Amino acid sequence: MDKLHWVLDFCIRHQTVLGYSMVSLLTAASEHIFSSVVFRCPCNSGNMLYGSVFLIVPAFILFLLGYMVNARTWRLLTGSCPPEKCGSCSPWATCTRYCFMLVPVTARALVAPITWIAVALLRASFYECAASGNSMIKSLMCKDKGEECQKLLFQIPCNEKLSQKIPGEFLSLQAQSQLIGWLLIASIMTLALISTCVSRCLSPVSYLQLKFWKIYLKKEHELFETKATEHATRLAERNINCFFEGDDPAPFQTPSNEDWQKISFLYTFNSQEQHYSMIHKYVNTNRGNSVGFREGDQNPPVLGFVDETNASESGF
Repeated sequence: MDKLHWVLDFCIRHQTVLGYSMVSLLTAASEHIFSSVVFRCPCNSGNMLYGSVFLIVPAFILFLLGYMVNARTWRLLTGSCPPEKCGSCSPWATCTRYCFMLVPVTARALVAPITWIAVALLRASFYECAASGNSMIKSLMCKDKGEECQKLLFQIPCNEKLSQKIPGEFLSLQAQSQLIGWLLIASIMTLALISTCVSRCLSPVSYLQLKFWKIYLKKEHELFETKATEHATRLAERNINCFFEGDDPAPFQTPSNEDWQKISFLYTFNSQEQHYSMIHKYVNTNRGNSVGFREGDQNPPVLGFVDETNASESGF
């Protein structure tokens, strides 16, 4: 029982890393299935198009899915330009305003597509097919070697032994692919480390306060889910009873549309006050009626988890 408790606690404390690891493993497994079962290089002039599609298009689809399943995407967009404000809502201004806020979302959405491209490059099947039909590769590897070299180059993905018949100073297509794959992985890891260090250095709160903040948000979310379920259940029971029994509905206190809108605003940090969420800010500013409710500094990237935690369950 103690070991199970330890495993559960470990999973909870490292759920972000484990989540990204699971996404990467599933993406790598999907790439293996595609390259082994679905992918068949035509070994003709269509190599470039066919290989490029298998390398890039699935990565692009995974990138779009990364946006769709991220909670912050929908928190940013939901209610941002309602019908009653269509006249004063500029799509360009809205897009510009949210571009900076979508940077963390984009970074998370890139995990799966980068994994796909990196694994595909290490396996080399897609790149080898695409590069064998590329005019630049063809001109480099078959310079002054005649048409026969170009025909052999098309056939390399279908017969690895043919690459030995094309002598030259350049690495084989498979070696090129693997080299690019490792360089991509190293570059992304370096960029991720640098961006994490910079965001933590710019954090307006200390390490332990940030840890407490995340604990608070987790508990607030759990209590919100429980209370919302109870409240919705009681409201549904009252309405159903009134419908079937024909009684007049009893008064029932529920948050107004304005109240829901206030706690759905994007979080902004104010160094003069300690508000750990929009609900916390709403409560401490007279239900959002005081002047200080909408005041706040720019939301630092390291505090982007505030909005994400509030919608982490459904993503919508």
